[in-house]
Amino acid sequence: MTISNTGTGDVDPAVRQELERLRDSIDNIDAAVVHMLAERFKCTQQVGRLKARHQLPPADPAREARQIERLRRLAENAKLDPAFAEKFLGFIIAEVIRHHESIAEDTDGGPSATAG
Repeated sequence: MTISNTGTGDVDPAVRQELERLRDSIDNIDAAVVHMLAERFKCTQQVGRLKARHQLPPADPAREARQIERLRRLAENAKLDPAFAEKFLGFIIAEVIRHHESIAEDTDGGPSATAG
């Protein structure tokens, strides 16, 4: 047995080294995901400002549907659960719409525009 049930962490050094190597990769991937999301939101903020200036609605259901379908196909090709990918994109889209609504409110001179 490689790991003891005592909770003391008696782990074979080779197993511990492999675990650390894999966790380092996971940490790097997590950092990349955060940075990619930050870049994505910088772009969507610009979209929100453009929409607000031209009185376009914060949400675009037709584009959202296309993006969800596109992401599901990408997920299938990548051997990732398409339902998970759709939930993940849905969460991001909801946040983007919330940002766009806030930007529109600020642009229209709503309560947030005077908040300073």
